[in-house]
Amino acid sequence: MNANVDAEEIRHFDQLAQAWWDVHGPMATLHEINPVRLAYLRRHVGNLAGLRIADVGCGGGILSEALARAGATVTGIDLATDAIAAARQHAQAEGLDIDYQAVAAEDLAARHATSFDLVCCMEMLEHVPDPGAVISACATLARRGGHVVFSTINRNPKSFAFMIVGAEYALRLVPRGTHEYAKFIRPSELAESARNAGLAALDVCGMRYNPITRHASLAPRDVDVNYLMHCRRGPTE
Repeated sequence: MNANVDAEEIRHFDQLAQAWWDVHGPMATLHEINPVRLAYLRRHVGNLAGLRIADVGCGGGILSEALARAGATVTGIDLATDAIAAARQHAQAEGLDIDYQAVAAEDLAARHATSFDLVCCMEMLEHVPDPGAVISACATLARRGGHVVFSTINRNPKSFAFMIVGAEYALRLVPRGTHEYAKFIRPSELAESARNAGLAALDVCGMRYNPITRHASLAPRDVDVNYLMHCRRGPTE
C-alpha cells in the first residue's frame, strides 16, 4: 500500500462501505452536498459531457456517478477497497460505466500523467498524512491547461466547533472519528501547496450546510468551515 495513507482512516471508511448509498444513513450529508459540488464544477469548468475526469478519493462513488450521468468519462480511485467494491456494485446496478481502481493518487499519476481534463479531490485531503503529495499527484494527472478542484475543511476554532463538536458529537451528522482537527487545511496552505505543484489557484468558495433543513449551498465569502478551490494547470507546465 502507498505510504501516504492512514490505515485507521482506511478502516474507518471501509466499515462504512455498505452505507455509502443509504441516503438516510451515516453518509447522508455527502448526498446532500453533492449537487452543490457538481454546481461548482459546472460553474468553473463548464459542460462536463465528454471530459475525462479523475475522482481522487471517490469513496463509494457518489460524485463519480453524478459526473458519469453528466456525460463524463470517469476514473474513480480510493484506497478503501471495500468502498471501491461498493462503488463498483452500485455503478453496475445503475448501468454506469465507471473505471474504479483501488490505487493511490501518486501511483495513478505515475502511470497516467496529463491524462485528465478535470481532477476532483473532494473531502479527501484532510484524511491523508501528506496532503501535499496528493495535491502534486492531482496536478500531474491534469492535462496542460486542465482543471483541478479540491474541497476540504478550514482549520480554526469555528471549524472545530462545527465539524467535530457539532457534526460528530452533538448532531451526529457524520460518524464519530471521521475528522481530526490537526489535519484540517487553511485556504492559504492549500493555495501554497497548489502553487508548489504547478497549479494556479483561481477561486476559493465556501460551502454552507444547514443541519436543520439539511440544505447545502455555495457561500463565496464564507470559507470558515467547508470550502472548495478551483485550480488550473499551466499550459506549458
